[in-house]
Amino acid sequence: MTSFIDPPGSEAAARPRRLQLARDWAAVVSTTSYVPMSPAEIEEFLLGLVDVIADALQDEPFDAAPVAAVGSRLVAAHFTGPETLRHTVEVLGHALLFTPELRDVPRLPEKVVSLLGELSTSFATAMRLDALDQQEEIKWALLWAKQRVERALKVTEQRFREVFTSSPLGIAITNLDGTCVEVNAALSEMLEVEENSLVGTRLSALFHPEDAPLLATLYSDVADGAAQPFREQRRLVRADGEPMWAHLAVSLLRDADGEPAFHVTIVEDVSELHLLQKNLDFQLLHDSLTGLSNRQHFVTQLEAMHSRSAITLYHLALDAFSVVNNGIGHEAGDQLLKVVARRLENLVEGQRAVVARTSGDEFAIVVEHTPASRPVHEMIERINEELGEPTWIGDHGLALSATTGVVDRPSQGTDVPELLRAANATLHRAKARGKRQWLSYDQRLDARDRERFQRAAALPGAVESGELEVVYQPLVDLRTRRVAGVEARLGWGDVGHEECLALAEQTGMSLPIGRWALREACERAVLWPDVPLHVALTPTQSLDEDLVASVKSALDETGLPPHRLHVAFNTGALLSAVDEDDNAQVLTDSGVSTGLDGFLGGYDELVLLTQLPLRSLTTCRTPRDPLLRAAVREMVSVVHRADVTVLAADVATAEDAAWWESIGVEAARGDFFSPPVPADEVAALLGTTDA
Repeated sequence: MTSFIDPPGSEAAARPRRLQLARDWAAVVSTTSYVPMSPAEIEEFLLGLVDVIADALQDEPFDAAPVAAVGSRLVAAHFTGPETLRHTVEVLGHALLFTPELRDVPRLPEKVVSLLGELSTSFATAMRLDALDQQEEIKWALLWAKQRVERALKVTEQRFREVFTSSPLGIAITNLDGTCVEVNAALSEMLEVEENSLVGTRLSALFHPEDAPLLATLYSDVADGAAQPFREQRRLVRADGEPMWAHLAVSLLRDADGEPAFHVTIVEDVSELHLLQKNLDFQLLHDSLTGLSNRQHFVTQLEAMHSRSAITLYHLALDAFSVVNNGIGHEAGDQLLKVVARRLENLVEGQRAVVARTSGDEFAIVVEHTPASRPVHEMIERINEELGEPTWIGDHGLALSATTGVVDRPSQGTDVPELLRAANATLHRAKARGKRQWLSYDQRLDARDRERFQRAAALPGAVESGELEVVYQPLVDLRTRRVAGVEARLGWGDVGHEECLALAEQTGMSLPIGRWALREACERAVLWPDVPLHVALTPTQSLDEDLVASVKSALDETGLPPHRLHVAFNTGALLSAVDEDDNAQVLTDSGVSTGLDGFLGGYDELVLLTQLPLRSLTTCRTPRDPLLRAAVREMVSVVHRADVTVLAADVATAEDAAWWESIGVEAARGDFFSPPVPADEVAALLGTTDA
């Protein structure tokens, strides 16, 4: 079996990682107590315990019981210092919870808590058993004292007193009616009372009221012989009224005739261990900033609620939260997140609901349907009302809104991962509509989006396997109907150029795909007659600081003359640029002609014509409305005054081609002339003189 901190592979490959964990463990526990082993022996010993824990974590079905041996083996090997257990839990807890390879292990937090709990319990049990050995020694010392001469009695009494007084564990000897006969200093210190003040009092007075009835019954059963000596983790009450968690080990002392005479109670204070485990449980299942359930805990609660009744799942994202972080500071943002958490909790108070923080500025709410549950639209309104109430942080009155995706009353057959995916997808569709929007899950739209996401996810593989190709579409002179240039476009099976570009932008592949396509097209264009090669850039490419270097590299490597390359910038990208883009000027100075792609004729777009050294622009599709046609006709006239050539895109019919020609457009491309074709068919297109 492979290590829980190593990728799948041979057992030999897993050993170094386990050995490293054993070394880390040895480093923190070897200083807590004296162990008669060399450092190498300690590491080898702990490595064996690491193997037990690793195997238990990955075994299916999961069973934490084998890890009980770890605690007892630690005590048996004398790893019994006051800090040994705490350091052990810290090292193992960190390794099990934060190793990246374990993030997909089902129910990881619950498994880790269970394993550490089993280890801690077995460690404490072994310590108590060790103490019980001392108890047995005390008991036999008492009996031995009755049967031996006075000298032997004194020796035994001295040994008993040494154990009784020096033991770090509390010890109380009580009559069968529960009255304390002797109590050692350790127990008095634990309970924060004066030494010997407990003698003559009832031990049951120290029990927590909720635990007292059960303990009274157990003590009675031991005295009556109805039960064996017992060990229980219960609460005692200190002098100040605060509870103290303790492990109690209770046994019976008999007199010379074998009759029950006393109870011996050994007490170990485990309050810190109990608090540590409680805090660990909370930290594993809750967000450290807001105290809300984290994603792991939320998934568990969602699964339980969905399995028993109808629910509504809300996945919400705070609108423009980055404005707070970037404008005022992350400390203010953290305070605001805490306020949001409390308001969302207050919003569902009195309902069967769980609120979680699932990521930086995203939250989730699951509401189990009851007569008190609010309708979805009312819940959304209340969410935004609560978040919209200003919160003063320093001198700033801050308010927020949220965009929300809702999955209402999903079918019982829908599993939790699918519910979370559906809610997240719905949230992203709502975000596309703007701020403070909400949408309910739509199966039809979800299926459409999933198909697009699947194509986006497959795009890098298509590039690697050569499925993505550069295809070419001729630009035709509308007056002569001769080929005036060739535009490089992308093709991927039945996925067209525009969708390929959109997928590339979505997946962050726009730059590498654009550079590859540019070089591929330049390499092909060198073999053709002297016609221009047109390349339209994506938004990301249009603003790429390395664009000039990419173009120069493609030209240098392929030998294509610069004057044969025409690069068209994405108009929308240039309009959104904060700083002035000088790529067009540098390319023009290098001999490459430049233009705009997707030109719509707005005022800001016309301004670009006065700022950039452009040779051409590509317009939108053929307008149908008379008013739009008149506007486009006027736009073409204005552009010509700037000495810029106009190209028409997606010309589908002879009528479209004739109209564009009639308003003075110089060239066009579209399926009417020729669809995009593979590189080996371009030569035939270039030989065509009539469309």
